[in-house]
Order: sequence, then structure tokens, then C-alpha cells
Amino acid sequence: MATFKPNVPVVQKDAVVSVDVTAANPLPVGKHTFILTVVDDSGNESDKVSIDVIVKDTDRPTAVLDLVDKAGNILTDLTVAPGASFFLSASRSKDATGSLKEFRFTMDPV
Repeated sequence: MATFKPNVPVVQKDAVVSVDVTAANPLPVGKHTFILTVVDDSGNESDKVSIDVIVKDTDRPTAVLDLVDKAGNILTDLTVAPGASFFLSASRSKDATGSLKEFRFTMDPV
């Protein structure tokens, strides 16, 4: 088990290391570079090698669609009068790890 911190080596005798993260302290979405240097029994250090690990957001966002009045109040009665305009709001939609960049509103054909 190892908790990695930037620029702080995790030194161990085993050739395999577990990169431990928690829900409270996850690696952020994006590219993370890990560097390895090995030392032989004479104290000679290798050249550094690195690998880029990509943490990708794979969780789907949550879409919430509400009928709202002009003031933005959510309406519980989902009926509108014939010929009346109305507002749809997706403002309660969210993404757990990022931000929403697009809202696609489509009317389903009857």
C-alpha cells in the first residue's frame, strides 16, 4: 500500500507497488505521470523512466428535467393551457466529477 504525493518517492524492496486512493482523496481526472528509478546492490541508480496514467471520468451525468414558471420555480402540476408557452429547466442536472458542457432538449414525436 502506498499513498503517492507529488515529488515524494515511495521507496520499497518489492517491484510492484499499489497506488492506493480513496473516495476522500482520489486522483483527479486527467493525466498523471509516474517515474521509476531503480538502484542496484552497488548503489548505482538507473536512468529515470516514466509512464502516463490517464484517470478518465466514466460516470454518466444525471439529467433532471423540470417544468418551471418564469421565476424559475419548479411546478408540480405538469399541465399547460393550449397555446401557452412554458419553460423547461435542466438546471438540477449534474456531473459528479466535472461540469456539464451541453444540454440537448428534444421533443419526442407523438
